[in-house]
Amino acid sequence: MKRIWKQITPIFCIVFLAFWTSPVEAATTRVFVSIAPQKYFVQKIGGDLVSVAVLVPAGADPHTYEPKPKQMAELSKCAVYFAVGIDFEKAWLPRIAGTNPKMRIVHTDEGIKKIIMTDHPRDKKSRHGYTGTGHHHHEGTQDPHVWLSPALVKIQAEHILHALIDIDPNNQTRYKNNYSAFLEEIDMLDAELKNLFAGRKGDRFMVFHPSWGYFAKEYELEQVPIEIEGKAPKPAQLTTLIRHAREHGIRVVFVQPQFSAKSAEMISREIGGHVVHVDPLAENWAGNLREVARKFITAV
Repeated sequence: MKRIWKQITPIFCIVFLAFWTSPVEAATTRVFVSIAPQKYFVQKIGGDLVSVAVLVPAGADPHTYEPKPKQMAELSKCAVYFAVGIDFEKAWLPRIAGTNPKMRIVHTDEGIKKIIMTDHPRDKKSRHGYTGTGHHHHEGTQDPHVWLSPALVKIQAEHILHALIDIDPNNQTRYKNNYSAFLEEIDMLDAELKNLFAGRKGDRFMVFHPSWGYFAKEYELEQVPIEIEGKAPKPAQLTTLIRHAREHGIRVVFVQPQFSAKSAEMISREIGGHVVHVDPLAENWAGNLREVARKFITAV
């Protein structure tokens, strides 16, 4: 027995010391976000102190998405849900909140002045006949794609910072340091894009789904949408779009993977152009905006 004990004692001591001297892993705050770009923002500020899950999976349409039962069960274990103002949240946020009364719902778009989404270009009439094309607005239809403007992401980042500090005040210094670093990253990206679009004021680009309104506004471009409010263009509208593209030298039609490219492909054929894929929901937010900007520059 003594011989056995002499053999296992060193092993026991090694295991005990390894356990005793190893750092205790910090508990992470479990959070949910609506779309993948938000995960980028939360991780930039929260670092390894947060565990982030995305509700709308890659390839799904966030305007009409319905959370799965498994996701609803996972939501019940989270400390905070970061909303962004996308369409499906209007119907689902009350149910999401109901899964866990202790879970905080943070509206990261709070304080952002939304722009009205533009419609298809249409011919304007005067008493002398047609004078050209222009855009009109659907009254009250606000654009939810606020994460595609670096300036507006700063507002969202501040909401994220305050929520994480409220939930985990012991780590507020780390959150604040990460937040400051993220703001510097946003400023560098913004300066890079402004330099890229210098001298391109008023340039038009055509997109199937009008996701890029805030991006266009920030860099003084003009978005020409094919679809609006989930409706594909009618034949007369397609004719107007084709005429508009020809008049303004538009040769590229941008589409995103969450929507059909059928109308975009037809227009591109008629204008002798081509279809280019851009994804407003890519998780690598900064890298994606750089890539999209380069594609826009090539097209306009």
